[in-house]
Amino acid sequence: MKFKFKKILVKLIRQHNSPHEIALGAGIGAFISVLPIYGLHTVLVILAAIIVRPANKIAIFLGTNLSLPPTLPFITWIGYEIGRFLLNKDLPPLSWEFFKHLTFGKIASFYGPLFLGSMVLGVICAAVVYGLTFFVVKKIKAKNRYDSGSKNKEISSPR
Repeated sequence: MKFKFKKILVKLIRQHNSPHEIALGAGIGAFISVLPIYGLHTVLVILAAIIVRPANKIAIFLGTNLSLPPTLPFITWIGYEIGRFLLNKDLPPLSWEFFKHLTFGKIASFYGPLFLGSMVLGVICAAVVYGLTFFVVKKIKAKNRYDSGSKNKEISSPR
C-alpha cells in the first residue's frame, strides 16, 4: 500500500502539470471529502474532474483521502459544531446520548447544520491543502529541475 501511494505521488509530480494545477486538484478533493454526502464522493470527484479542467485528476482523487474512517467522526463533529454555531439555534451538541435516541426527525435536524458546517470546513480544508500542496510541489519540481540540470552540466562539461 505504501509503495503504491509513493508510486502515484511520483507519477503525479512528474506529469507536466504546474504546481497550481496539482494543488487545485488536491484542494478540490479535500473539499469534496469533507462533505457529508456519504456514498456520492466518487460521483463528485468525476464531476469535478470533468468540470474543472485545469485541476489535476489524480490530485482530486488523492485529496479525497482526507476523509478516511479514522478521521470521519472528527470531521463530522467539527462540521456539525460549525453549522450549529453559524445557525445559532438551540441545537443539541453531539453526544452518545444524542445517537442513542436517534430518530428520523433527529437525523433531519442534524443534517442541516452538518451540511452547512461541512461546507465551511471544506473551504478551510481546501485552502490549507491547496497551500501546502502548492508549496511542496513547487519545491520538489524546483529541486528536480536543479538536480537534472546539474547532472547534465557534469556530463557535458569537458575536463
